[in-house]
Amino acid sequence: MLYAPLKTTLSKLFLGLLTTAVLLASINSSHAIQVYKSVGAYGEVKYSQHAPQNGKNVEMIEFRSDGRQADPGQMAGRTSDNTNTAPKDAEAQRIEQLEARIKEQEANANAQRCQSLRNNLTNLNVGGRIYEMDANGKRQYLDSREIELKREQVQQAINQYCN
Repeated sequence: MLYAPLKTTLSKLFLGLLTTAVLLASINSSHAIQVYKSVGAYGEVKYSQHAPQNGKNVEMIEFRSDGRQADPGQMAGRTSDNTNTAPKDAEAQRIEQLEARIKEQEANANAQRCQSLRNNLTNLNVGGRIYEMDANGKRQYLDSREIELKREQVQQAINQYCN
């Protein structure tokens, strides 16, 4: 009977010491988390735990374990050779954004064209009767020679648009 309260007290003490040791270990092992903030090829802002290979205006941000920045505003080494640090005026920024948007739209259109060409090549390779619609809306069935020519044309277009 005398051992039960002693056993309970010792187990509570041991549990408290174990909890304290785990907390102290986690506090000592916690360090600042490094996050890289960079600007991508199309002007988008990216965050990563790894240094970017080819980003513009790379900034390394360190966060403490409580979520606050350790040293706000510290710049990491820039990955671009552009040493012009003068701020751009609003018009130059707008033009740069428009150019980036145009490039993105061209890339999307190119990707859609590429997918359509790949689908056409798949259809040509499947076999069976293949037709094209003429100006009057009638089906014109292709013979094997015409199908082979179409395959070559589509493959050339894929080589051109799908890098």
